Amino acid sequence: MRKLLKSIESLNHLSAFEASARLGSFTNAAKEMGVSQPAISQSVRKLEDAIGTKLFHRRHRIITLTDAGEMLYNDVYQGFDRIFATVKYLQSQRRGSHVTLSVSTAFANYWMVPRLQDFHDQHPNIDLRMQTTDKDLDLAQEVISLGVWRGDGNWSGYGCALIAKESLMAVASPAWIENHSPIDTLDTLKDAQLINLEEPYRDRPTWTDFFRHFGAKYQDVGQGLRLNDYALVLQAVMAGQGISLGWEQVTRHLIDVGLLAQVGPWKWDSGKGFYLVWSQNADLSEDAKSVRDWIVKSSIV
Repeated sequence: MRKLLKSIESLNHLSAFEASARLGSFTNAAKEMGVSQPAISQSVRKLEDAIGTKLFHRRHRIITLTDAGEMLYNDVYQGFDRIFATVKYLQSQRRGSHVTLSVSTAFANYWMVPRLQDFHDQHPNIDLRMQTTDKDLDLAQEVISLGVWRGDGNWSGYGCALIAKESLMAVASPAWIENHSPIDTLDTLKDAQLINLEEPYRDRPTWTDFFRHFGAKYQDVGQGLRLNDYALVLQAVMAGQGISLGWEQVTRHLIDVGLLAQVGPWKWDSGKGFYLVWSQNADLSEDAKSVRDWIVKSSIV
């Protein structure tokens, strides 16, 4: 910090620069910071003098970042953003506020929701909030207590607990099975109406991977219904649109209540798993620890 202050004279200069770059105006930056426009302009000028290069192109009532300004702004913005995220996290810890769980929509709908009454019965005073997302987020950066990720359990900077081994099978609605010929060989499965999951950010096994595991060749040439969210895939399956891969930890409840049924005898344990994860760069609140322990205890490992 001492070296930084010696280089730029004052952190206020950085604040004035960040606001001006973000808002594209010294006047708007002055309004946001509650000071005069000349004060902002002077702070930016002093920062430029201290660094020894221009940070803005100045035209009549218009400012744009120079290449050097772009470089500095990216670092300053990210630094301020990380500080803000940490402050929010520490404030939430001090207030003992809600616990956020980041999960896929399918896990939220078909794993968490059937178990929520049990959670509320055991922890009536914990405010648990599920945040559904299509990617695995940086929990500390996003100020999220817990997340559920697929993998091998090795993530730098994260603690984790296995909640389900990855086991896949083919699933369809009972009505679809009743109205179609039996699927008793891999060849008949390949020729059926297969529904495909194509998640944009997460790595997930495909039908090609499934058939390969059982020694069968399958060429995916873009046929069949293709959806980018597993909750949508399961909705399509239950609506009788075809057969999809069924992750057991999500589909087991649907099978037990008769909304889905396994197709054929094949079950693939991939060697991966689904893990409850938390950042090791921030202490979990007591409420978050209780949520973590409840999920692990309720898991199907």
